[in-house]
Amino acid sequence: MREWWRDAVVYQIYPRSFQDDNGDGVGDLQGITRRLPHVAALGADCIWLSPIFTSPQKDMGYDVSDYTDIDPLFGTLADFDALIAHAHDLGLKVITDQVLSHTSNQHPWFRQSRTSRDNDKADWYVWADPLPDGSPPTNWHSHFGGPAWEFDPQRCQYYLHNFLAAQPDLNFHNPDVVDAILETCKFWLDRGLDGFRLDTVNYYFHDTQLRSNPPAQSRPQVMATDLYGMQDNIYNKTRPENLGFLEKLRRLTDHYDDIMMVGEVGEMGRKSIQIMGDYTAGSNRLHMAYSFAMLGPDFSADHFRSCIAGFQQGAPDGHPKWSFSNHDVPRHVTRWGDHAISDDHMARLACAMLMSFEGTIGIYQGEELGQTETELTYDELTDPPALRFWPAVKGRDGCRTPMVWARDEPNAGFSTGQPWLPVKTPQMARSVDAQEATGDSILKFYKTAIAFRTAQPALRAGQTTFIDLPEPLLAFRRQTGSEQITCIFNLSKEPQVITLNGNASLIGPQHAEIDGFFLTLPGNGFAYLTHDGALTLSV
Repeated sequence: MREWWRDAVVYQIYPRSFQDDNGDGVGDLQGITRRLPHVAALGADCIWLSPIFTSPQKDMGYDVSDYTDIDPLFGTLADFDALIAHAHDLGLKVITDQVLSHTSNQHPWFRQSRTSRDNDKADWYVWADPLPDGSPPTNWHSHFGGPAWEFDPQRCQYYLHNFLAAQPDLNFHNPDVVDAILETCKFWLDRGLDGFRLDTVNYYFHDTQLRSNPPAQSRPQVMATDLYGMQDNIYNKTRPENLGFLEKLRRLTDHYDDIMMVGEVGEMGRKSIQIMGDYTAGSNRLHMAYSFAMLGPDFSADHFRSCIAGFQQGAPDGHPKWSFSNHDVPRHVTRWGDHAISDDHMARLACAMLMSFEGTIGIYQGEELGQTETELTYDELTDPPALRFWPAVKGRDGCRTPMVWARDEPNAGFSTGQPWLPVKTPQMARSVDAQEATGDSILKFYKTAIAFRTAQPALRAGQTTFIDLPEPLLAFRRQTGSEQITCIFNLSKEPQVITLNGNASLIGPQHAEIDGFFLTLPGNGFAYLTHDGALTLSV
């Protein structure tokens, strides 16, 4: 029997920004529960909740101070149980964000660890002495700027933090840490959770010799600052020991039915595809993984083809998850806007592409509305990297602004209070109620495209074979058994004409037309073709 997650559409909910039901301006679990019918009606199979656990919120919940409780900002354990029950009633699976590589500096584990070098949790975090001149023990950078080491005067040592200084890294070389982390995961599985999204899944282990990283040999990766990308980060992450921990975590989840784990690989480019392959190889590691490979500025047929084909070749028995947007990157409608006739053209093209890809599909809340990036002023920001490096770094707040439910209600129906991030006019114009009332809206297109994918065995489970066409055309065939569909996308603003060497018909959502043996794709056009036997394409 094919597992539910292999062709699922996973809908990411950013709890702060989905629905606020208690009027404090921050979204909550009761609000999410009330709005779940929207997700079910969209055709999604699963929701992923960004962090909801107890946290000082220095990095919006990615700094956990209690792994086994709900932050009061979002509700209670009873609210969580009610959310799970309602989701399951609607046929939705639920996974949560597990931030295992680091904790908050307010976590009781860290508060004890920093008190001395010989207490019970002294070795639960990554501590190191200063170099003779007092400088940090390695040259490693933090993603959020500056060294990845913070000096603690209480222990007279440095501790490692790959992100904020308020997010110290756990020492996964200590088996007691591994056991404690596995126990926290078991806590949520026992409550009926359907799986985990594993944050920074390749950051768990560090080099015990504390070797400094060499300079990067390729184009720097840019996340929050370009200093991080100036190194080849081989000693502070993606260590071989990671695989052993993933196998332990998989053994835990295999004691439960129908559990899925998806890992976030913190890389871009071809290296990310290789890591995805390693982490999903066989049946004893992650069920699937995704990277930032499709979450960047690259928008070309060669790029998308290299991502998918690279995974096919590097992980023939692995499984990918593909997304175009999430809470860490600018929304793709805006990010790829230079390649589009309009925002709506990009929204439809991107949706049609994503629903044709082999593997599991990820959607970020508001994506189904064709939502655009919000332009914010400095005084409206909350994201730590943006606050520190503005204006060179705009941060992630622009993709995290609240969902827009009702165009004519205060704050578009998100909250009766002052929202934690503003709801602005360009975003409000794309509200759910307005799009439900319009026959050709982006929301209705998403529903149609997801339903089409669900109804087509070739799109759900078919293998991908690429067709050799020049830029800006991306073309491939999905086939399972006798079912086959040819998918063609025009990634430019200019019309493209393709010769069909065989009989073919348009099916499903499309922005194209056939005249005899010629297929015309308008700017940002796309087509799904059904055909008997072989069909070749040429330009």
